[in-house]
Amino acid sequence: MGTNHLFAKIKLQAKNTCALHHSIGHSWFQAIEPEFKKPYFGELSQFLGSERSKSTIFPPEHLVWSWTHFCDIQNIKVVIIGQDPYHGPGQAHGLCFSVLKGVPPPPSLVNIFKELASDIDGFNIPKHGNLTGWAKQGVLLLNAGLTVRSGAANSHKDKGWETLTDAVIQWISSNCQGVVFLLWGAFAQKKALVVDKKKHHLLNAPHPSPLSAHRGFLGCKHFSKCNELLLKQNNTPVDWSKLPIE
Repeated sequence: MGTNHLFAKIKLQAKNTCALHHSIGHSWFQAIEPEFKKPYFGELSQFLGSERSKSTIFPPEHLVWSWTHFCDIQNIKVVIIGQDPYHGPGQAHGLCFSVLKGVPPPPSLVNIFKELASDIDGFNIPKHGNLTGWAKQGVLLLNAGLTVRSGAANSHKDKGWETLTDAVIQWISSNCQGVVFLLWGAFAQKKALVVDKKKHHLLNAPHPSPLSAHRGFLGCKHFSKCNELLLKQNNTPVDWSKLPIE
């Protein structure tokens, strides 16, 4: 089946859910195309259609796949894994830990900025929480689940998103080389069990949430360590300060 025909088929399947046919980046679509033909994805689409018909779902449909638009999948060099999107109004926009302009940075992101200010010379904490500047440099900010019901954390857990995002991680592990995975908390560390440790770098630390940040996230120096690893393999380091307002 040609790509155009497959897009049309998925358009019907995903109608009123996540508008997959036009909102997923081309390189990502090609990489994980087989997932869209599997039964679980059809069930997920039906579930999302039902959820959107009766509840407010975050992020908005047009932003569910925004993480696939800033960098081609084969050019990913850093992966940060979150659990599910923020469930407050106006927060989630498809990148884990990131919020749109005008939305106060949530507590975990505040702690991420604190660690950056301590770890990276010249890093000034921005007055916003939009992390698309990292995504454009090849940092994948991936939530395990891509949608959530308003005000209900983990409400779309175990509905199929985790299977799809596992496929994303497995593709990167198999097809890329020397990717640095910044794994914060037990959930992210478990999610990355499929990563080939002989090909990639895994840096573990507690989650940056206020409940655990002082147990080792603050002071972990993951951002400078990440850049050291990238430089050692002749890759361009991440400019963590490059966070223009989108």
